[in-house]
Amino acid sequence: MQSTDLGSKESGKIWHRKPSPTTRDGIIVNIIHTTSDYLPKVLRFLNVAFDSSGDCLLAGDHQGNIYAFDLPGNRFNLVQRTAQACTALAFNLHRKSEFLVALADYSIKCFDTVTKELVSWMRGHESSVFSISVHASGRYALTTSSDTAQLWDLDTFQRKRKLNILQSVGIQKVFFLPLSNTILSCFKDNSIFAWECDTLICKYQLPAPPESSSMLYKVFAVTRDGRILAAGGKSNHLHLWCLEAKQLFRIIQMPTKVRAVRHLEFLPDSFDAGSNQVLGVLSQDGIMRFINIQTCKLLFEIGSLDEGISSSVISPHGRYIASVMENGSLNIYSVQALTQEINKPPPPLVKVIEDLPRSKLTSSDLKVTVTSGRVQRPPKSRETKLQTRILKQDLPGTLENKENELSGGLNKKRLQILLKGYGEYPTKYRMFIWRSLLQLPENHTAFSSLLDKGVHMGFLNLQKKYPIKSRKLLRVLQRTLSALAHWSAIFSDTPYLPLLAFPFVKLFQNNQLLCFEVVATLIINWCQHWFEYFPNPPINILSMIENVLAFHDKELLQHFAEHGVTSQVYAWPLLETVFSEVLTREEWLKLFDNVFSNHPSFLLMTVVAYNLCSRAPLLNCNLKDDFEYFFHHRNNLDISAVIREVYRLMDTTPADIHPESVLGAFVALTKGQYPVFNQYPKFIVDYQKQERERIRNDELDYLRERQVVENMQAAVDQQRLEDEAWYQQQQLLRRAEEARRELLLQEEERLTQQRQRLAAMKRELKMKEVRLEDAARRRFLRLQQDQQEMELRRLDDEILRKVQMRDQEIATTAKDLEMRHLELESQKRLYEKNLARNQDTIAKEMREATDAYRRKVDLEERLFHRLIETGQTQSRKSQKLIEENLVKAEQACLQTDWRMQALHKQRRDDLQRSECYREVARLLQQNRREEREVLHAMRGKEAEKWEEAEEKDLQLKSEKKISALSDASRKWFLEEEIKDVSEQAEHPQSTVVPRCQNEEVASSCLPGMTQLHNISEMDSSTRISLHQRKMQWDTVEQDLLERVRGLRQRIATQARNKCQTPHLLAT
Repeated sequence: MQSTDLGSKESGKIWHRKPSPTTRDGIIVNIIHTTSDYLPKVLRFLNVAFDSSGDCLLAGDHQGNIYAFDLPGNRFNLVQRTAQACTALAFNLHRKSEFLVALADYSIKCFDTVTKELVSWMRGHESSVFSISVHASGRYALTTSSDTAQLWDLDTFQRKRKLNILQSVGIQKVFFLPLSNTILSCFKDNSIFAWECDTLICKYQLPAPPESSSMLYKVFAVTRDGRILAAGGKSNHLHLWCLEAKQLFRIIQMPTKVRAVRHLEFLPDSFDAGSNQVLGVLSQDGIMRFINIQTCKLLFEIGSLDEGISSSVISPHGRYIASVMENGSLNIYSVQALTQEINKPPPPLVKVIEDLPRSKLTSSDLKVTVTSGRVQRPPKSRETKLQTRILKQDLPGTLENKENELSGGLNKKRLQILLKGYGEYPTKYRMFIWRSLLQLPENHTAFSSLLDKGVHMGFLNLQKKYPIKSRKLLRVLQRTLSALAHWSAIFSDTPYLPLLAFPFVKLFQNNQLLCFEVVATLIINWCQHWFEYFPNPPINILSMIENVLAFHDKELLQHFAEHGVTSQVYAWPLLETVFSEVLTREEWLKLFDNVFSNHPSFLLMTVVAYNLCSRAPLLNCNLKDDFEYFFHHRNNLDISAVIREVYRLMDTTPADIHPESVLGAFVALTKGQYPVFNQYPKFIVDYQKQERERIRNDELDYLRERQVVENMQAAVDQQRLEDEAWYQQQQLLRRAEEARRELLLQEEERLTQQRQRLAAMKRELKMKEVRLEDAARRRFLRLQQDQQEMELRRLDDEILRKVQMRDQEIATTAKDLEMRHLELESQKRLYEKNLARNQDTIAKEMREATDAYRRKVDLEERLFHRLIETGQTQSRKSQKLIEENLVKAEQACLQTDWRMQALHKQRRDDLQRSECYREVARLLQQNRREEREVLHAMRGKEAEKWEEAEEKDLQLKSEKKISALSDASRKWFLEEEIKDVSEQAEHPQSTVVPRCQNEEVASSCLPGMTQLHNISEMDSSTRISLHQRKMQWDTVEQDLLERVRGLRQRIATQARNKCQTPHLLAT
């Protein structure tokens, strides 16, 4: 067992020689990490995680150091220092170089192993995260703590969902089922739920365990196909659940030593299609037992009571097991080594019965001994021992059997029989059979010493001559060739050695020791006598091939001779490439199964057989280039036919020309140290070496002398250069001084210009600042102006609306007055017409009715006039009151607007506001004066109206008196007439009255008639004066309304000007 201490190294090799784990423990390497302090201490590993390929793993210790181990590449690297202990690891993300690590501060971080940088930092847990489960796609992760589980999106590193639970029911584990979209949550009360990952809908719940089982589940494991769930806890029982049927189908009882199960994990197998059958059970004693869940048999176990296992992880492909030991170290196990006895091939079906020797056996010759031995098979338990009795016979044929016996329990004769029956060895066991046939010693120390010498000088530029695409393959080929060159000096000058070794390097590129030993064994045995004519091709070997070909096919050899094709064309290309150019991988492996199983002459016979099987196409070739192309490229040839032909040639070739008579038998490499290889003309190699050394010494002498001359020339040149340099330096110093002065002047000028530019920039910035402030002020004033203009437009609209309403009211009133006047005129005309008609018809009879009607008409006219006057008085009063209220409202609006405008302005407009106040006061005084004038005019008009009413009352009284006098005169006249009529009736003789008397009577009556005429004339004149006065009053009233309308317009204009004056001052 190899042990590696990481120490303070950040990178290095995991092991220094290829590990060979034993079947007993299967340990590949033990890794520890100690500090380099004065008192070194071991840093304990806590967690391990494999990547998706299973070839690389991460391990973190309790100080936060995270190492990446590349097992195929045999390298380790320190990828991160987190400075705090890691509680969980995950390395199977969809970005292969990234990994998740849960830390002791309850956070989860994502790092990159290549750049070693922090990719993301996720927070959200309030307790330690003990499990990280990654989805099969690598794009989602489940992190579990004791109180919650959280689902994360690894593309955005955002939390998608959070599982909260009651404090009384804790979380045991939450994880993804492999290769599915299902989440399995297991709680401390043994309840298990399955959820859909996308929708988080509960798919099903497993029933409760049987009442007879009081075990509380602690650990869980699921097979690769997600069909079987294994659960365990503080008991030696394991419960196996079928997730498809959702029922418990098996309970496995572990040995009595197992009291509690600490960890469960299935062992993957490439051939079980995900239905894993082997379950690893880590118990409280630190031993991990692997059992078959179908047969319930113990297969193997790792760990011991002295070196217990704390935790363990199995790689996805099932090749490695990484275990953190209780002492803090890390063990890596090989599953192949642990299962070697289990996977041991079955015994062959064909048994060979050999005849006994003809010599008679005696009792002394037949000795039978009984020994007990132990057959290595998978133990059922640690104490179980299988005793077997083995009978051995010492017969005379034992020597031959011993020669055929190989390592690993194989028999060469049986292998040859199997090879002839199947044509090739099984692919799975081919490498094992080859190692047994070639009897490889696996000298790790000797090979390491050859590798430690480094790359040989002859193969430093190997990539230029052989540009191999794979860097790893080129590196392995270079190391193998260098080891061969260090083993024997001739191989450094062998031009065809890379062609000879390349197919084996490609086959054993993961095990350089086996590759070197296979090539070395091939050279010692199958390349015998190849180097006797070095540096030329092995003419003796080619002659043997030509002799065999001449014996079996003279026509073909004659055809080659006729076209100048020698054995260096039809045999040597096949030998120097060991048929790798003309065969596919499978054909080449099949051929070398037979080559390694037979005498070294088999390889030379294969060359002859290849030519014989290609006889037809070769006879059709006539050009040498065609022959060369044929033996350097693959051809349509059945390798099985070639092998059968080889066996035929081996049996039918005469002994005198058979290569077997010249070539020796197989000789294996010696153990411990490799044998000395000197089967070559040493004098030629030594001569070449001496010549190379002489040439090298001559070159060194020449180079030394040349160096001396060059040094002298260099000294002279140096002196000359120093002199020139001194002069140049002086000149340069003067120039530099001048340049410095010019530079200083330029710098001063530049500084002055910069200061000027800076001052200009400052001025410009100041101006820009002023312009910005001015623009801001203008913008603010423009905003104020727009607001004031909007307010003024609103006030103008309001004033116009009120003026229009007032004009409409005035026009309506004027129209009403005109209608009333027209009605009066029409009534008057109607009355006059009726009066004229009545006067015409009953002028004489209806005088009293006419007088009464006239009085009635006069009374109605007076009443109508009074009504008109009263309505006009009331309308004037209401109009006056409305006008006063309107003026007050307008004045209040103007004052309010002015105050609002004054409030929006600042104290800098105090003087302007005072002027505006005085202007407004003046306008108000003027308005008051004009209002007083209007009021005085209206009061004068009112007095005139009252005087006119009084005059009309007086006229009415006089008219009443006149009408009374006219009534009295008419009464008197009638009485006189009645009296005269009665007197004439009494005194008919005195009916004739003297003329003078009648005239007197007439004259006496004339004053009354005159008075009536005067009264009618007065009445008509009175009517004319009333009409004139009415017309005059209408004219005065219209003038007054016009003056009021003009006054209102002037007030509105002045108010508008007053509103605009502060605005203009503000701008």
